[in-house]
Amino acid sequence: MRFVKGGRILIVADSNSQSKTWHNLKTNSRGTKLEEYPASKHLHILNEESDRSTFLNSRGSSNIDLTITNNNLTAAVNEWEIRKEESFSNHSYLKYKNSERASKQNNDYPSQGTGFIIKEEK
Repeated sequence: MRFVKGGRILIVADSNSQSKTWHNLKTNSRGTKLEEYPASKHLHILNEESDRSTFLNSRGSSNIDLTITNNNLTAAVNEWEIRKEESFSNHSYLKYKNSERASKQNNDYPSQGTGFIIKEEK
């Protein structure tokens, strides 16, 4: 977080925590602890309510995979969804769009996939 210095943050994580905040049926102790972190860092959890779950195995399903942004990127990330396609994993594919117009505003390094910033020396 400290290296971003006013830039844009996108975190997609397998949190292994449950919380009603990100649309689980219950909140566990890990979820309670994790709820505090985004709020303390001015981050936003973008997960939306869905009839699908981000995680499914023989013991049940839950929403433990999170998409998190900061204020500088929240408006650009939209159309978040849990995909129907088979992922060949017990985690579902998450899909979201980074809107072109919003991603060009106040950004010297437009995102085009994997999040690396490389500066060329002139």
